[in-house]
Amino acid sequence: MSSISKADKLINKQIRKSRTGRRFTVKKFCEYFFTYLALLVIAFIFAFPVIWLILASFSESGSMYTFKGFFPSSYSIETFKKLFTDTNMYDYPQWFLNTLIIAVSSAVLGGLLVILTAYVMSRFRFPARKGIMKLTMVLGMFPSFMAMTAVYLLMTQFDMINKLWGLVLIYSAGAPMGYLTQKGFFDTIPNSMYEAARIDGASNLKVFVKITLPIAMPMIVYTLITSFTWPWSDFILPKLLLKDKDMYTVAVGLMSLGDTEFARFAAGSVFIAVPIIVLYFCLVKYMVNGLTAGAVKE
Repeated sequence: MSSISKADKLINKQIRKSRTGRRFTVKKFCEYFFTYLALLVIAFIFAFPVIWLILASFSESGSMYTFKGFFPSSYSIETFKKLFTDTNMYDYPQWFLNTLIIAVSSAVLGGLLVILTAYVMSRFRFPARKGIMKLTMVLGMFPSFMAMTAVYLLMTQFDMINKLWGLVLIYSAGAPMGYLTQKGFFDTIPNSMYEAARIDGASNLKVFVKITLPIAMPMIVYTLITSFTWPWSDFILPKLLLKDKDMYTVAVGLMSLGDTEFARFAAGSVFIAVPIIVLYFCLVKYMVNGLTAGAVKE
């Protein structure tokens, strides 16, 4: 009797475990199901406009107001050919060149200013250092378009309206405001390296060029990419300062297209995204390393 009761107890125990495991599995299944369902819905919401633009760019008569642009009756690359050949009213190649000049110049000049600002704030101690850091953090809370009226008046006084270099100067001058990530990276570099270099007689400039820049290469690449992407896709400042059609950037030029030119608009939007996507995939390793290195202070 005792052996039978022990066997029954063992069987009952196994049954209870199996039921508990089944309930746990069902619970986990429901959690995973609804989590992935929510992620798929969110992904569809964000991907829908992108897919619409890509399909409409290959349509001969895409429309902004109907789903005919989303499901083209016929596909063709004529829209892309027209984008670069039919430049009488909409000179897309010139807009692309203007955008490239502004973005590259702003990335080089703005990236240099950001790196120098972050290095100074990280390695040097002077009376106004903490005050400047607090001031930049407070100013960074305000959106940039709040200063558009003042920027326009200043550009008018300096005769820089309708000039590409006016935009380059504005983007470059505002870039050092976002120096905190770069400063966090420089804070992680051991002071012993700088002290050893100074003992050997190296100047501040030589320490920066020979020691800091090689170590900070991931952060430099990250800074150049982020300094490039802002003017590459910005609309407000170019719309404010550029008046002639030949001086437009791609963002302003595409917004000037008529309602019947949605296929051209889609093709231009897809093509302007290609360089930044290629640049991102080629340098994403440096971006991730630079961002994570500047986010934690050791």
